[in-house]
Amino acid sequence: MANDPLGLRSRVLPFLAVMAALSACVGVPEGLTPVGGFEVERYLGRWYEIARLDHSFERGLIDVTAEYVKRPDGTIAVTNRGFDPVKGRWREANGVARFTGDPTVASLKVSFVRPFWGGYNVLALDRDGYRWAMVAGPSRSYLWILCREPTLDPAVLASLRDQAHRWGFDAEALIVVSHSKTMGAADTQARHVPTTRVSVEPFLRTRRAPCNFT
Repeated sequence: MANDPLGLRSRVLPFLAVMAALSACVGVPEGLTPVGGFEVERYLGRWYEIARLDHSFERGLIDVTAEYVKRPDGTIAVTNRGFDPVKGRWREANGVARFTGDPTVASLKVSFVRPFWGGYNVLALDRDGYRWAMVAGPSRSYLWILCREPTLDPAVLASLRDQAHRWGFDAEALIVVSHSKTMGAADTQARHVPTTRVSVEPFLRTRRAPCNFT
């Protein structure tokens, strides 16, 4: 173009479009508020995934856990692990999380490959014992129900489903996650099954910028 001899517009506009897509990955579902009075030290440790909305990063996985460990720089190391029953092996992804603002507000962003980040928002939490939590991504397409144990009281799960429905999530589509390998003697055998790191390269090659979640 005569007024753009170096073709800067054709280079800058796609870059801005990608940056806009990435920024949309870090946020809170419209109209919802993350938990306040959040105590990250109590949230650290292992959580078992009880239920989730289906998405490509975890599709088909069972026995899914998330481990959170505080790092010296104040960020949080994230290890997600799940068993792929089709391939007969564990899959693992390692990332880092950091607060988007006030650390007493449970709104974080998580990355498994830079510079891509995804929103991690604790919307409901067992205030007394930090025994269960309901977490959303940046939109109502992503939702997880977590527990400190492989099973959650059915009454609590039903209550969280109802709350998710009231907040506009597709609660009927929640997948209940099996933890058969996590419980009992089967876990001893499972420890000897090879672990595979999850590759995010296919998502980096797509036209749409990926969001990464826990």
